[in-house]
Amino acid sequence: MARGAASAPAASVDAATAPRSLAPGISSAARLHIVTGKGGTGKTTVAAALAMALARGKRRVLLIEVEGRQAFAQLFDVPALPYAEHQLATVAGGGTVVGLAIDPEEAFIDYLDMFYNLRRSARVLRKMGLIDFVTTLAPGVRDVLLTGKVKEAAVRSDGNGRPVYDAVVLDAPPTGRIRPFLEATTEVANLAKVGPINRQSKGVMDLLHSVRTSVHLVTLLEEMPVQETVEAAADLTGAGYQLGSVIVNRARPQLVEAGQVGADGSVDAASLARGLKGSNIDPALAGALAQQLAEYARHQGSQLANTEALSSIGAPRIVLPELAPPVTVGELHELSEYFLTAPSGGPNE
Repeated sequence: MARGAASAPAASVDAATAPRSLAPGISSAARLHIVTGKGGTGKTTVAAALAMALARGKRRVLLIEVEGRQAFAQLFDVPALPYAEHQLATVAGGGTVVGLAIDPEEAFIDYLDMFYNLRRSARVLRKMGLIDFVTTLAPGVRDVLLTGKVKEAAVRSDGNGRPVYDAVVLDAPPTGRIRPFLEATTEVANLAKVGPINRQSKGVMDLLHSVRTSVHLVTLLEEMPVQETVEAAADLTGAGYQLGSVIVNRARPQLVEAGQVGADGSVDAASLARGLKGSNIDPALAGALAQQLAEYARHQGSQLANTEALSSIGAPRIVLPELAPPVTVGELHELSEYFLTAPSGGPNE
């Protein structure tokens, strides 16, 4: 990968069409893949790349966002997504990625129509501003609507009983809010003991806590994201959610070798200048290069320490390379390769 900072997965001439399996941590049994991570870790990009990987082999995958940022429209360079399912990309083998930006107000209208046949009345309530009031008054109500719509998409079937989507990928709220988001329906089920609301809430709870749902954690190899990832992993598994994989995003390659930087982090600029001169490169660059080498070595050491910290999480790890923003659709296709096994059958590293 030209802009990547880690070695790309092994590939062959026929890699685009060769049979591929999902990498460890990406369960083929899961119908719903939830992607979360600390803000700024690139979870939206990761969710999109994962959706592309899942869509290979003529599969149809729905990619959902719930935070109202129209992030997928920007990422796939398409107009803002309406509250409707819209094709975003095709992948190797004829697979399709479809996008949906869930609007809480529209989801509320769907909810009223589905359980109470009140779509026409809901339109009137919307004109009066009452639906906006309901969906913004309490974050819990908003989350119930969002997770309910996600569940509906994940279990939806056609007239022949076949799933409409082979998988659903959710670009979820960040780790600081992920458990309250997932458990909003539990509170509703406790309040509504009987009736359609109770049944819907239990249906969402059953899906989220089953093997049909995997939660993937996105992190950078930096202290705060790693610490938040470790804490989120313990919290989610303790609450009964199925952890899928830990996805390390924007990892830099290990370029500094032993002996190039002293134990105190210093670089022998004079020795470096001699080496540059011997290679017909201006030795005056030695000072600046020595400074950059020392800085990269410090960052490399920090990455190694944070990688070790992630070892406490009992989940497979997938490492993605660093790409200069903005990430293009072509690069999303390349990133999707990291969620698949190599054509020979061995897992990507």
